[in-house]
Amino acid sequence: MRNRPLVALILIFLVTALATWIALPGDDFDIADFRRDHPIRQGLDLQGGLQVVMQANPPEGVTVDADMMNGLRDTIERRVNGLGVSEPLIQTRGSNQIIVELPGLTDVEQAIEVIRTTALLEIIDPQGQYLPVNSYVNTSLGSADEVLAALTPTPEPGAEASPGASPVVDSATPSASPQASPMASPIAESTPESQDTGPVFETIISGSDLADAFVTTNQLGQMVVGFRLTSDAADRFWDYTSTNIGRPMSILIDKQVISSPVINAAISNEGTIEGIPANEVQDMVVQLQAGALAVPLDVVQSRTVGPTLGQDSIDRSLIAGMVGLGAVALFMILFYRLPGVISVISLLIYTAIVFALYKLIPVTLTLAGIAGFILSIGMAVDANVLIFARMKEEMRTGRNLRSAIEDGFNHAWPSIRDSNITSMITSAILYWFGQWSGASLITGFALTLFVGVAVSFLTAITITRTLLRLTVNTPLANPHWWFGIEHDREEIAKMHNVAD
Repeated sequence: MRNRPLVALILIFLVTALATWIALPGDDFDIADFRRDHPIRQGLDLQGGLQVVMQANPPEGVTVDADMMNGLRDTIERRVNGLGVSEPLIQTRGSNQIIVELPGLTDVEQAIEVIRTTALLEIIDPQGQYLPVNSYVNTSLGSADEVLAALTPTPEPGAEASPGASPVVDSATPSASPQASPMASPIAESTPESQDTGPVFETIISGSDLADAFVTTNQLGQMVVGFRLTSDAADRFWDYTSTNIGRPMSILIDKQVISSPVINAAISNEGTIEGIPANEVQDMVVQLQAGALAVPLDVVQSRTVGPTLGQDSIDRSLIAGMVGLGAVALFMILFYRLPGVISVISLLIYTAIVFALYKLIPVTLTLAGIAGFILSIGMAVDANVLIFARMKEEMRTGRNLRSAIEDGFNHAWPSIRDSNITSMITSAILYWFGQWSGASLITGFALTLFVGVAVSFLTAITITRTLLRLTVNTPLANPHWWFGIEHDREEIAKMHNVAD
């Protein structure tokens, strides 16, 4: 029993040293790149970046449900990961919207295009015809009108139709040249027209049949998109190409013809897609790897946050945090004296543990998250106040220091437990609501508050209690002035006898 405080002190020291090592900024004193692999993750409002709100725009007859929205979110997440953005936030909001936050992003237009493009890959049987590059066609997987409706701008009153040639194929003929520029953009330059009456071509291979997509080069050294098929699709593709040697096939992205190569030999499980500009090859690979979006997405809101604003927010938050913590520490020391000093030490240990957990979980810090962390510090101090106030009451009744410490903690524990549990329940509800509504500020606040309150159990009940126990039978235990008790033990005893 006598060694328990000493053993607890050693454990506290080891935990504090480890947490401090993890929480410190920079990569100094790193071991096996652990600290480098666990940085503090800053949210959009701290390091700048892009936030996009997109809304599902389903074609007629298609209903958007929760499963479809979750599928859209997962597809977008895979695409964003392909962009190399660190710590993106992708979540649904309501019944038909998705919020995408990309901290640290610089190329905004590229990101939006990669995210919202449906990128449905199809290899079709053109029935022996050469389909011109950039034309839109109907396939067995759907009508081109679904894509054209999203691309066709709303004409202004009195505006004339574009004199450019329509990219829509009404009846493709064998005389159409297969040698269209291989670098032509897959997005038509002219305004698309309706394709209601066009032929419907059978889809042999679709994006769901892909096992992988990658960047490669053709015989001329040009960057092209390579793809690898699943085993079932490879057998189907072999059957088709082996019986159509010398005939064309067409490769489509979102119902638009990218190329119409001639089949020179039977193809099994690998192939290439040419006709895509070199600067768009990587984006196309990302889209194909992630899969096609179930329905088109419209950008309803986008905003960018500059890194200067984020750094200014960090600086102001640090100043506010230091001022607040300094005021709390000063109050605790002046009012509770030695226990106040111990509570400040406990709070410093608490801060190191919490920041270490933020790195390990990991937690993406936002301004609201920092506010939740500071609030959790206040709740940790509140637990110490309850303990110290009860301890002083026990000492005023004549109890010795050891008994006052134990009784103070035992009597204050139910209040601390109940208040912290209710705070954690509230944080969980806020986190759920933030996830449902897509409000990242709410989720960041709720998560940091939950973690902070949970850790405060450890610091208030274990660390503070252990440090106070170590003061027993030391010169600091007498006089009682160190514990905020102005009367010495004899006067306290006299007061206790009079009261009896």
